[in-house]
Amino acid sequence: MMNWTDKLQRVKSHLIDSAKIQQMVADNCIDDIMEASKLISTCFDHGNKILLCGNGGSAADCQHMATEFVSQLTPDFKRQGLPAIALTTDTSFITAYANDYDFSGIFERQVTALGKSGDVLIGISTSGNSINIIKAFKAAINNGVATVLLTGSGGKLKDIASISICVPSNNTQYIQESHLTIEHIICDLVERQISI
Repeated sequence: MMNWTDKLQRVKSHLIDSAKIQQMVADNCIDDIMEASKLISTCFDHGNKILLCGNGGSAADCQHMATEFVSQLTPDFKRQGLPAIALTTDTSFITAYANDYDFSGIFERQVTALGKSGDVLIGISTSGNSINIIKAFKAAINNGVATVLLTGSGGKLKDIASISICVPSNNTQYIQESHLTIEHIICDLVERQISI
């Protein structure tokens, strides 16, 4: 069992290490973040929508980000709701399709059914190798849907995505902590860039 001093050091180390990764994001990812926010703003300005997909904690991030678009991020910045759908939330569809066909196709099928030219698909994958997101991105490309990836330092998805925001880390926790910050920044920029 850890004593108080060890626990305190563990907490401090986590916060410091996470902050170092976020500093690296500030040094390396700003151009990609700005490009993604511009793409998403243009999508909304043209009357299109955002789709989001991810697994586990990244699925929760999809729901969080979709909520910020449909509701709003900043209470004192009034705007209309923006159309964003987290493809992680329809449990009836996800369980039916995974049971009857294959879990790897749960996002691909929804992108094919819901995605239209001019839409944007945001995929969140800490590894960059999630098979169901790879298939969704390929379906998006075939349907004229642009893709934005939030990932870590590696993976196959970054070579498929229209825009890749790659957190320079292999530590899932730190990647996820940076992803949340990036998601809030994108929502903040989009609110201030949209013309509708």
